[in-house]
Amino acid sequence: MPPPTARAERLVNLVLALLSTRQFLTAERIRTTVAGYEEARTDEAFYRMFERDKAELRELGVPLETGKQSVFDTVDGYRIARGDYELAAIDLAPDEATAVALAARLWDSPQLAGAARTAVTKLRAAGVEVDPAAASEVQPRVRTTEPAFAPLLAAARAGRVVTFTHRSHPAADPRTRTVEPWGVVSYRGRWYLVGHDRDRDDVRCFRLSRIADDVTAVGSRGAVTRPEGVDLLDLVARSAGPPPATGTARVRLVPGRAAGLRRAGRPDPQGDPDVVELDLSRIETLARWIAGHGPDALVLEPPELRAAVIDTLRAARDADAGAPAAELAR
Repeated sequence: MPPPTARAERLVNLVLALLSTRQFLTAERIRTTVAGYEEARTDEAFYRMFERDKAELRELGVPLETGKQSVFDTVDGYRIARGDYELAAIDLAPDEATAVALAARLWDSPQLAGAARTAVTKLRAAGVEVDPAAASEVQPRVRTTEPAFAPLLAAARAGRVVTFTHRSHPAADPRTRTVEPWGVVSYRGRWYLVGHDRDRDDVRCFRLSRIADDVTAVGSRGAVTRPEGVDLLDLVARSAGPPPATGTARVRLVPGRAAGLRRAGRPDPQGDPDVVELDLSRIETLARWIAGHGPDALVLEPPELRAAVIDTLRAARDADAGAPAAELAR
């Protein structure tokens, strides 16, 4: 079975092809002009793949038409009626328009936009009439600044193991990891690699911004396959998303300082104007945040959070021998 990313790209190519022409394209014409179907080595494999793709497009609500170009044709063809596919005019409020604009800018990378351009080019080369206006309306592109994005995506699609240097958090020492990549997904504005970490012998998620530009694919193509039924986005959400709060913390803040903590917190139930109450989910994460404010924030409770903050500050002191120990330990 092809990787999910390759299947999705083939479906996009198919939509582009059927939307960009006024003709009915036969299955054989689609096979020779739409990128992605060249993977089918036999007629039987192609028709199975094409039937699955048609069914998936219809399930997604894509208005797939079946018909013949003329009375002399003996084989049905397929196209997408633009009038049925396009949305009616929509009035957006300024904030809604801004959100749409940001979403439209998401897909803006040569690595993924190339598939769409290739599909239209092959259609024209095969003599299929292409409507330039329609072709320009569907442009799947993705923008990312992480240098690891392209090689990791390519490795996941090819089913190859990768090695790279990774930091578990910005202050951590870099370590070399060997991973069987299952896919690259976006969650809350960040990109993550999901796969089986051979060093940990476990499923792990890696934020791409913490992966160096030394990604190397090793081994043969097809050596890695994504397990059936695995939801990559769910794995990332459980790994990167904060779990439900399990308690609260009380933190005293210096007046006029630690504005971020003050905004995130709630007024102290005991009425102290310089104390805020914070949701306590991951102690280590909250401890690092509080420690970053140095002497401007003091944990009152719970004791385990206070201890975690002290440990974080001591680690910072040890990493920077020039920092005043007394100030770090406050």
